[in-house]
Amino acid sequence: MNKARNKSSSDGETKPETSFVNKFFKGSKLRSSKAESKKEGCDLETVDFQACDKTQQTAALDAATPLASEMVLGSGMVKNEQFLQKLGRKAVNKCLDLNNCRLTTADMRELVALLPFLPDLEKFDISWNDFVGGTLPSIMPQMHLVSKLKILRLGSCRLTTDDVRALGDALKAIPELEELNLSWNSKVGGTLPLILQAVQEGSKIQTLELVDCALTSEDGTFVGQLLPMLKNLEILDLSINRNIGGSLKSIAQGLKSTSNLKVLKLHSCGLSQKSVQLLVAAFSYMSKLRKLDLSCNKELGGGFEDSAAQLAKMEHLEALDLHQCSLTAADVVSLTQVIPLLSSLQELDLSANKKVGTASEHLLSRLRFLPALKSLLINNCALECETFATLAEASIHLPALEIVNLSWNKCVGGNLKLLLETLKLSTSLQVLRLSSCSLVTEDVAVLEEVCRKNGDCGATDSGTGQKRCSVG
Repeated sequence: MNKARNKSSSDGETKPETSFVNKFFKGSKLRSSKAESKKEGCDLETVDFQACDKTQQTAALDAATPLASEMVLGSGMVKNEQFLQKLGRKAVNKCLDLNNCRLTTADMRELVALLPFLPDLEKFDISWNDFVGGTLPSIMPQMHLVSKLKILRLGSCRLTTDDVRALGDALKAIPELEELNLSWNSKVGGTLPLILQAVQEGSKIQTLELVDCALTSEDGTFVGQLLPMLKNLEILDLSINRNIGGSLKSIAQGLKSTSNLKVLKLHSCGLSQKSVQLLVAAFSYMSKLRKLDLSCNKELGGGFEDSAAQLAKMEHLEALDLHQCSLTAADVVSLTQVIPLLSSLQELDLSANKKVGTASEHLLSRLRFLPALKSLLINNCALECETFATLAEASIHLPALEIVNLSWNKCVGGNLKLLLETLKLSTSLQVLRLSSCSLVTEDVAVLEEVCRKNGDCGATDSGTGQKRCSVG
């Protein structure tokens, strides 16, 4: 019988295809073959039949335990797969992404029951599910079962104060965590220490996103104290927390300890002139910074007048966003000395700063020293004819330029011909936006000429490589 069984197996018996959920259970292998081999060895024993009987009983007992556990595991796998199918999702390797799945409270209870069957889970995303709020006290105590978790995303889940407390306790059981996203949960504000109090020095967290969490000034102070423990931090996003501007001194001090930081976003954080001075003092400690977003801080204007020089130390900076910051003429003059030194700069956004138009002639002229520049946004900057002419001349020396936004600059109307040479010579330009620019018939003729040369005037995504011209 055993020989016949072995033969049928070797003849290429088709194995069932591994389900999506099975990928989570790499450590679980069926052991029935081991039990069979033990029994087979016993059949060959002819000297002592009583000893053989005992061996068979031992083998049967040894096989029963793993087989029973495998039945439970198999049942869990089936339930897991059914759960994901119901939500229209699939398990992909070690990732469970239930983002925007309209999870119900019942779904969350079912998810809790399935966590024991996901021991190798590394990414868990249940963002944008309103009914997650209030359920974390039942989920978080089970997080020790997924201790290998590296990414936890709970953005826009309507977390409650009880959820926040439960999350703080659970983080102690996830030592491998590298990314934590709690954005768009207003209850995080005022309770941030409850969540992150367990973070210890040497933490592996690389990404911390707390966008629009209603953080208080006290939370900001806590962040400043926490940053020295996050030596591996690469991305910090505190955007749309308008009350942390008053705690920038603590945050800036903490940033001096984040030498690996690559992305810093403080969009709409209530920054002031003094905030800028505090931040730029920390920039010299952040040599790896690639992206800096200080946009939509309307009280920031005037802060760069005496502080911009520190920006020059960020030689690896690739993106600088200062849109809607009420930049003054003195700020622009100061930035004129610094921006041309940022040779790695690829994205520059100065839009919605009215003073740029009257004081930026020299700044725009020096953009020619940024050969890597791909995106230039200076819409709604009240450009004057002279500054636009300077920009047109400098643009010829920007071979990598892909996106240009000149919208809401009335001086463009009747002067688009100044950009004709750039538009003809450019092989990389994909998006040109000219909304509300008072264009005249002559300008339209320029665009038609460029379209004929390039053989395409369709409005398509920049990712396709086709040119887009947005005119309004």
